[in-house]
Amino acid sequence: MKQKILVAGGTGYIGSHTTVELQNAGYEVVIIDDLSNSNIEVLDGIERITGIRPEFIQLDLKDKEGTREALKAHPGIKGIILFAASKAVGESVQQPLKYYRNNVVTLVNLLELMPEFNIEGIVFSSSCTVYGQPDPENLPVTENAPIKPATSPYGNTKQINEEIIRDTIHAGAPFKSIILRYFNPIGAHPTAEIGELPNGVPQNLIPYLTQTAMGIRKELSVFGDDYDTPDGSCIRDYINVVDLAKAHVIAMDRMLGGKSLDNVEIFNLGTGNGVSVLELINTFEAATGVKVP
Repeated sequence: MKQKILVAGGTGYIGSHTTVELQNAGYEVVIIDDLSNSNIEVLDGIERITGIRPEFIQLDLKDKEGTREALKAHPGIKGIILFAASKAVGESVQQPLKYYRNNVVTLVNLLELMPEFNIEGIVFSSSCTVYGQPDPENLPVTENAPIKPATSPYGNTKQINEEIIRDTIHAGAPFKSIILRYFNPIGAHPTAEIGELPNGVPQNLIPYLTQTAMGIRKELSVFGDDYDTPDGSCIRDYINVVDLAKAHVIAMDRMLGGKSLDNVEIFNLGTGNGVSVLELINTFEAATGVKVP
């Protein structure tokens, strides 16, 4: 019998790719998403790739009673993967309460409901932002690197949520968790059926880059040319989104398969290799033959 997984935020960029990989691995997927930064048509793309249309519930996970009813309507969920969150760093500085409400309340609601429905574990989508600006003398960053004070409300919600998960489980909650700290997801499914398609103005480099190349955006601005790097632009660790999605399946297999070494485990998801913004743009231009204004 297939195990059932709730993917919270499953029509988003990483959530949709993870849904594909979960279905390919034999899991049954239920998606809850409020579609605030995604599109219902993503479900069509998932179905074209896998031949399976996941169950979908349009719901704001801050609505605890609504979430309880959704879980009642889909009994037997064994694990949760939590992607649902607001994620724009700049916006979080301008609207901090929106971020604390969306990101923290959603997690607390799910943690409170998990024992009621005998849900065995939760994979939490965290971020490398918890490490702050990395020390050049200590690269690549490992899971044992110190946590630094967050530089934005968005980053702070990731730190707070990690602490909430640890505190809850250490207090005796009857479930486990794997926390995945992402570096910078990039790319799209090789079928091109799903990808990074945010509503409104993109907050990440690649969708902005592709939209500029297509003429949707007027020009691409690179902020910062005086970093201590070979070309002066910022260096980031980019990870292919399909690899990232597969890592979530491995985490779920580990947690539900009784292979976790602790009730709360933390893993970084990256390549350990840095690529500068200008290198990325130049590679995009070389691959597509399109000059980006």
